[in-house]
Amino acid sequence: MATFKITLAYDGTEFVGWQRQATGTSIQGLLEGALGELDGRKVTVTGAGRTDAGVHALGQVASCSIERSIASGQLVGALNARLPVDVRVLSAAEVPPTFHARFDARAKTYRYRIWNADVVSPFERRYAWHVDAALDVGAMNAAARLLEGRHDFAAFRAAGSAARTTDRMVIASRVDRRDRLVVYEITGDGFLRYMVRAIVGTLVEIGRGRQPPEWMGDVLGARDRARAGPTAPPEGLFLVRVDYGGPGKVPLKADTTGV
Repeated sequence: MATFKITLAYDGTEFVGWQRQATGTSIQGLLEGALGELDGRKVTVTGAGRTDAGVHALGQVASCSIERSIASGQLVGALNARLPVDVRVLSAAEVPPTFHARFDARAKTYRYRIWNADVVSPFERRYAWHVDAALDVGAMNAAARLLEGRHDFAAFRAAGSAARTTDRMVIASRVDRRDRLVVYEITGDGFLRYMVRAIVGTLVEIGRGRQPPEWMGDVLGARDRARAGPTAPPEGLFLVRVDYGGPGKVPLKADTTGV
């Protein structure tokens, strides 16, 4: 039995999300199906992040154990031959059997893309939120910086969230403009469901001039979802990478992740 760390990218447009569902096609279900076909038995996969329907990934990480003896490079090719073209395995690395993609993660980075122009490019409509109103990126970035550090993010969680704690550490939170794209990037030790999208919706309210940058701090302190901005749509959100560095790092073998 060998345990693998698998890094993959996917276009989430056509899927119900990462997590296996009773109906609809999930990324987890596709990967488990491909591994099961390869291994000749049922294989369970654990993902580092549970991306929602319509959300994309550039560097999702999954862990699994299989009985078949196979080299990491061969596993990449074998899985990609069994997966649809909008899901690609980027790398595979054999790891100790104790490795857990979710619980061993030290940090995750998400990126949200906003297409800020009168007309949305047909090549961006699946990968960015179209906001045609002028956005003050300086004000948005000032507000985003207020989220750095350890805070209670209850104001940005999904309604009815069952999270045991809403405290999270945000390592970096930045907004910048790249021509017609406004890009928000956030790195933290963990995220609540819809947290990034709720933050983006709040940032857009500030960018449009409806609220000042310091309003972000007021919303954070209120711990009330009703005080924050709307939840941004899923298509602009990407899971960029998952980090496993730092003290207590799991010793990986032959990890060739290129994300």
